Amino acid sequence: MTSEVEIIVSTKSKDLKPPWLRVRAPSNTLINNTNKVVRQSKIVTVCEEASCPNIGECWSKSHATFMLLGRVCTRACAFCDVASGIPDRPDPSEPRKIAEAVVELGLSHVVVTSVDRDDLTDGGAAQFVRTIESIRSMSPDTTIEVLTPDFRHASETSVSMIVNACPDVFNHNIETVPRLYRKVRPGARYFHSMRLLERVKELDPTIMTKSGLMLGMGENKSEVLQVMDDMRDAGVDFLTLGQYLSPSEKHHPVERYVTPEEFEAFKSSAIIRKFSMVASSPLTRSSYHAGEEFKRFQQIKKEGKGA
Repeated sequence: MTSEVEIIVSTKSKDLKPPWLRVRAPSNTLINNTNKVVRQSKIVTVCEEASCPNIGECWSKSHATFMLLGRVCTRACAFCDVASGIPDRPDPSEPRKIAEAVVELGLSHVVVTSVDRDDLTDGGAAQFVRTIESIRSMSPDTTIEVLTPDFRHASETSVSMIVNACPDVFNHNIETVPRLYRKVRPGARYFHSMRLLERVKELDPTIMTKSGLMLGMGENKSEVLQVMDDMRDAGVDFLTLGQYLSPSEKHHPVERYVTPEEFEAFKSSAIIRKFSMVASSPLTRSSYHAGEEFKRFQQIKKEGKGA
């Protein structure tokens, strides 16, 4: 039996969230296998560390987004629930553990992300490469999506290292509009992130690029549309738009709840701008239904209907 549960999140007004932000909790039995694999492998998932509202649904389908390089980030973004501080050394066995988990869960598509590692010369790029290689070795039919940090303080070769490993999708989230960067992403720079996405396409035009925004942080419609235009100028193929949910009162507040109708309108605007794939809804996240969306894109492209 399932029950309707509400996502717990604090806002300035402490109002209850609207009904469209309630999710159904699946049976624990369906989640147990994913939980068992994650625990036994001693690997980190962004599903848990970032308090994703979709964890129940995704884990019940044996889907998990793996997070490289530990659970401690060297930055402290105002929207993120991942711990910040001094991280541990990279675990050399981590790529193998993740590949083994991919095999055990039977994943046809996997999303691999990481914390920011400004303490590493390459920003953690080598760990992404080793993980891609391990997955390809153990599960060659699995498509791989990487969700990378911005490598702002890393060597110039960091992005090219990952591109040369040929992930199927290269994702880097813009997260919010330029005006809010100082408050929301103080360690990042908008145009640096946009340039990273553009650079991926320059290095390998065949790799699909992806990025996303969280809405409800204080942005306005024209700013969101401008970011869409900037993304298309940078060659971004896939776009995700979702509702920001503040992890606690210490984080950036939710300024407003964007309605499902507004998300649909933004989706229409994105389609007009010729994004190849658009996911836009209150509960959309970068890796939410990522496998299904990529498979659908491949089918459309195969049939000659896509970009």
